[in-house]
Amino acid sequence: MSDTIERIKCLIIGSGPAGYTAAIYASRADLKPVMYTGMEPGGQLTTTTEVDNFPGYPEGIDGPTMMMQLQQQAERFGTEVRIGMVTAVEFSKEIGGIHKVTVDNTTQIEAESIIISTGATAKYLGLESEQRLRGGGVSACAVCDGFFYKGQDVAIVGAGDTAAEEATYLANICSKVTMLVRKDYMRASKAMQHRVNNTSNIEVRYNTEVDEVLGEQVVDGLRMVNNQTGDKEDIAITGLFIAIGHKPNTDIFKGQLDMDDTGYLITEGKSTKTNVPGVFAAGDVQDKEYRQAVTAAGTGCMAALDAERYLATIESSVETA
Repeated sequence: MSDTIERIKCLIIGSGPAGYTAAIYASRADLKPVMYTGMEPGGQLTTTTEVDNFPGYPEGIDGPTMMMQLQQQAERFGTEVRIGMVTAVEFSKEIGGIHKVTVDNTTQIEAESIIISTGATAKYLGLESEQRLRGGGVSACAVCDGFFYKGQDVAIVGAGDTAAEEATYLANICSKVTMLVRKDYMRASKAMQHRVNNTSNIEVRYNTEVDEVLGEQVVDGLRMVNNQTGDKEDIAITGLFIAIGHKPNTDIFKGQLDMDDTGYLITEGKSTKTNVPGVFAAGDVQDKEYRQAVTAAGTGCMAALDAERYLATIESSVETA
């Protein structure tokens, strides 16, 4: 059986800035990486129209083009990029052990090392108008996209620390920020609530939800509904930011890798090492603090270096045995 199963030295699960950067470094280290892109090749940035804050692009670049260029760079050094979804894993807990992976529920492969860069998925409200206008004024990252709405009126949905932090960030660059809170209180810490309440151009609407995002090609307004009275109100905005959380794409790793209460993979110290030897995690799958393309790329580099050192240690121990 083992003769018929493909053995990979370095397997990268998931694409995006973390995965492609890991692939570039792993390729240059002669690890002959194979990448399975997952269901969304290129990750979240493929739904972003403009990336203006990644170093090296003075004029900015659209997300899909940036991911295409990263893929081309990884392939230039020898990465084999495959379209496919890893659907099951069986990790070895032994140092130097072989990890077993299933792709698309059918193909069995083995890997000496694995870099997980499956990312996280932003939670959205699920409205048709919201989904239609993603990239046209609807965003799940104020830090990424707020710059494009300088001096304009925007709205943000959410009640936790992230929503409060992004609201105050937007307030520094936008004329007015309308904050929609579903309940009659905020979940954010008292310190963050004070910051929101002390910011003059943030208006908090409690017991308020999005009824519809207005606009054809781009956002030009928002219809809000009071969930206590049923009253609806339209306001003019050009940007809507959804800040109701992210879900890390880690379901297939449950029970095998250590993760926090919300499913983010836990890595060791400043490294990308998981609790399983030879398995590393990079990008948004293990970072719930920053969630930026540039930080994801940085951890992708780290993961490849960690994998290279791990494999070198294994090979060295075999040679001296």
